[in-house]
Amino acid sequence: MSWLSQLEATDRALFLALNGAHALWADTVMLYASEMTFWFPLYAFLLFLIQGRYGWRVFAWALPVIALLILCTDKGSVMLFKETVQRLRPCHEPALQGLVHLVPESCGGQYGFVSSHASNHFGIAAFMIGVLQGKPRWATAALLLWASLVAYSRVYLGVHYPGDVLVGGLYGFLIGSIVFRIFRRLVLQPAQR
Repeated sequence: MSWLSQLEATDRALFLALNGAHALWADTVMLYASEMTFWFPLYAFLLFLIQGRYGWRVFAWALPVIALLILCTDKGSVMLFKETVQRLRPCHEPALQGLVHLVPESCGGQYGFVSSHASNHFGIAAFMIGVLQGKPRWATAALLLWASLVAYSRVYLGVHYPGDVLVGGLYGFLIGSIVFRIFRRLVLQPAQR
């Protein structure tokens, strides 16, 4: 068995274990955790922190930069990964029919590698961690926990393998870190002079 086949078998087994450990009450929680609108108050609060620390000019720049960041993580996850790798989502995989706990009964697009949700949320987390610079102290842990919960929810809901969310999260974190470095150089450093 090749290392790629072994990796896929491990990913599939881990998916079945995580997706199979479900409870009725958790279905609703994970469905909400996966919705972007559920996290809007957190986004608004983090933007409020940015405005309070850096002022309106940085805040005004942060909004389009975050939108551009999401565009890059979202479209990149589709064009660079989903459309080229073309790995079926577990809920579309014929070998897993009847084994996937799907919540709700909608699977999404055909391909799942990498998770756009994980890419987007880890991208935002990396950017915000950089901008907030550990203040308040709980922000870094909260952002990473939040992005991890969203990523896990995608496996729980039956639409992604663990590898999909892991690689998506790494891709998003990389893009978010790059965008933060550019933002720091062009917006934050001039604002602090």
